[in-house]
Amino acid sequence: MLYLNDGQNLFEASTAFGGVHWQVGETAGRLIAEKKIPPLVIVGIDNTGRNRIREYLPWRSPDVRTLIVRGKLYPNFLRREVMPLVESRYALLSGPDNTGLGGSSLGGLIALYTQINAPGVFGRLLIESPSLGIARRKMIYECRRFRDWPERVYLGMGTRELGDAKKDEKIANDARELAGLIAGAGLHEQRLKVNIEEGAPHSEASWARRLPGALAFLYGELQDLEDRE
Repeated sequence: MLYLNDGQNLFEASTAFGGVHWQVGETAGRLIAEKKIPPLVIVGIDNTGRNRIREYLPWRSPDVRTLIVRGKLYPNFLRREVMPLVESRYALLSGPDNTGLGGSSLGGLIALYTQINAPGVFGRLLIESPSLGIARRKMIYECRRFRDWPERVYLGMGTRELGDAKKDEKIANDARELAGLIAGAGLHEQRLKVNIEEGAPHSEASWARRLPGALAFLYGELQDLEDRE
């Protein structure tokens, strides 16, 4: 089971931002057919459209023009509404070993926030291009004190997220710092995969391109991961 934020952008071009989606269904289906990952249920959680920023921001930030933020409610929304609804309708394996969470941009930020505020719920974490600079890098600060990371964490980032050399360097360095904090909490290379993709922008196409490697790492058998080293 994998829950992914920004569900509109995952499966269909017609609903995706800019008409480009992650190709989640095709990618997961191919990896399952190739026996690189086991059968997997992926749930896309739609954002609220024009209120997406409020939904995914846990703190006010000078970078964002909104005074109302609701992100602190998100962990309980997942645990008390989304997950019980899905589990009541489908026969699924439960527990952190069988449950993952992920997202990109602000969706990646709120996935990180959820992990920190609901440790032990998710055993797989897929984070793409998280907005780490928001609220004066508060997420980085929070991660410095956190050690209860899932069994496996995937972190992806491009080196041309915004197309501004100075800002892009800072964004990539923030991702490297986050990776260092997670590794410092005890996650070795079989539990943490970092993909800083040269020249990649902040886009659905980038996240779709990196998705096969992310899923294979998060859900592949340990022996298969060792064989690919």
